[in-house]
Amino acid sequence: MEEDQKKVSAAARLFDVRRVIGGLFVVYGVIVTLLGIFDNQSEIDKAEGVRINLWMGLGMLVLGLLFLLWLRLSPPEPPQPNTDETEGPETH
Repeated sequence: MEEDQKKVSAAARLFDVRRVIGGLFVVYGVIVTLLGIFDNQSEIDKAEGVRINLWMGLGMLVLGLLFLLWLRLSPPEPPQPNTDETEGPETH
């Protein structure tokens, strides 16, 4: 029974929405930041002289890291075990 609780708790931590959102923002942030670092002059001119990919990529990285920091500082609580063994699916 305790092993089942560990599996459920691990699954709850693994699929916490903060981990998913933070991870996606970090991955996309890295990609967009790299695009921004290697922008050519015509792409910079299209954005009126602003390296928009670089700034948006850095912003996405910061947001993703904040989500992961939030997850680290406030981990999800494990689900409470069902202590009432007599309760089962109700049939009417």
